[in-house]
Amino acid sequence: MLQRLRRAGLIWPTAFALAALAVLLALGTWQLERKRWKDGLIAKIAARVKAEPTPLGRAEQQGRGGADIEYLHVLAVGTYHHDKERYLYAPAPAGLGWHVYTPLEISPARYIWVNRGFVPDDRKAPARRLEGQVAGEVEVRGLLRAPAEAGLFTPTNDPGRNLWYWPDSVAMTASAFTGQVDALPFVIDADPRPPPPGGLPRGGVTRLDLPNRHLEYVLTWYGLALTLIGVYFAFAAARLKASPP
Repeated sequence: MLQRLRRAGLIWPTAFALAALAVLLALGTWQLERKRWKDGLIAKIAARVKAEPTPLGRAEQQGRGGADIEYLHVLAVGTYHHDKERYLYAPAPAGLGWHVYTPLEISPARYIWVNRGFVPDDRKAPARRLEGQVAGEVEVRGLLRAPAEAGLFTPTNDPGRNLWYWPDSVAMTASAFTGQVDALPFVIDADPRPPPPGGLPRGGVTRLDLPNRHLEYVLTWYGLALTLIGVYFAFAAARLKASPP
C-alpha cells in the first residue's frame, strides 16, 4: 500500500491531511469542552442570582477555604463612604454613563467595594443625586465578583482623574485612602432591588447573558474535518486511478 501511495504521489498529501485532521478534531473537542464549561457556568449563575443572600462573613470564610464564591448572592451590612466614590467608564446605548464604585465599611477600617450601579453622565456628580447618597448603616445585597483584570485593549486607568476603565479594586483602595486599610479582594455588584432613594445609582449591572456560541464552533470544526476527509478521498482516488498499478 505504501508503494502504491508513493507511486501516486500521495505520501506528503496524506501526511498533511492527517496533520490537518488532527488539528481540526482537537479544536472541535476543545470547543465541546468549552461548551460544557459555559453551560455549567450559566446554570451556576442562574441558580445563585435567585438564591437567598449569604452573609458576607460566611461567604468570605468559604472563599478562604477554597470554595467557589464567584457570583454568590451575598448580604453585607456597613456604612458607605460616598466621598470616596470611584467612577468606571460605562457607555450605554442611551449615551455616556458610569458605574459608581463606593467603599462600604463593614467593620472599623475594613472595607469592600460595592458597584452600586449605573448613572448617566449628567448625573455623575454626587450633588446631582444627593437623595441616593444614603447615610448611616445600610444593608447591601448583590453578587460577589472576583478581582477583575484589564483586557488586551483596555485603556490604562487614570486614578489621578478618578477615571477607571476596569475595576482595579487594589488601585481604587490606594487612591481613595491614605494609610493602610483592609479591603476585601473582591467586590459586590449591587442588586437592582430595592433601588436607592431617587433611583440612582441603578443597580443590577452584572452581565448575566453570557455568550455561548461554542456549539456553533464545535459544528464548524467537526464539519471542516468531515469536509477534509471527503476532499482527501476524492483527491486520492483520482491520483490512484491515474497512477500505474
